[in-house]
Amino acid sequence: MTLPRGFKANAEREALRLRRELDLGDTDALNVDDLADHLKVKIVSAEKLVSRTRLEELERIQAYAFSAATFQVSGRNIVVTNPLRTPGRRASDVAHELSHLVLKHDLTEIREVNGMPFRTCRPEEEEQATAFGGTLMLPRPLLVGAVLRQWGPTQIAEHYGVTEEMARYRYNTTGVAKQVRGR
Repeated sequence: MTLPRGFKANAEREALRLRRELDLGDTDALNVDDLADHLKVKIVSAEKLVSRTRLEELERIQAYAFSAATFQVSGRNIVVTNPLRTPGRRASDVAHELSHLVLKHDLTEIREVNGMPFRTCRPEEEEQATAFGGTLMLPRPLLVGAVLRQWGPTQIAEHYGVTEEMARYRYNTTGVAKQVRGR
C-alpha cells in the first residue's frame, strides 16, 4: 500500500505548523502530552479503566493487540494507552492516535480481540496515521540536524524519546542521510 500523492510533503508542512503552534524549534523534541493538550485530547492509561492483569492477559493472548485507541465520550476525544508499553512506544502510539484526529479519519471498522470490541480505521488511514505520527515526532529538519551531528537511528531514538523502529523508519523513508552526504 502506498500513501496518496503529495501526502508526505503535506505531512511535513502540517507537522511543522503544529510544532510551531507549540513553540517548538526545528530540532526540539515533541512531547505528545503537550500536543494532546493543544488539540484538547485527554490521554488516559488503560489501567485506570481495566485491571493491569486483564491487560497482561490480552498481551499474552495476542501480543501488541492493543497499544492505544481513541474514543469519543460526551463530545471529547480520549486516547487510551497501554501501560505495558515503553515510553518511546507510548509516544509513538499517542502520536499515531492524534494523527487520526488531525487527519480527520473516521472510526469505521469494529474488530474484536478476546471479547473486547475495538473501533479502527481503514488500512490506508492506518498507514497515513503511522506516517504522519512519525513526521510529527521526527520532522525532516530535525532529522537533517541529527544526521549533521552524525547520529544514526539509535541516537535519534534515545535523544528524541521514540522507538528505534520509528527513528529507523523516518531516517530511511526521508532519505536525509543521502541528502546530507550529497552536500
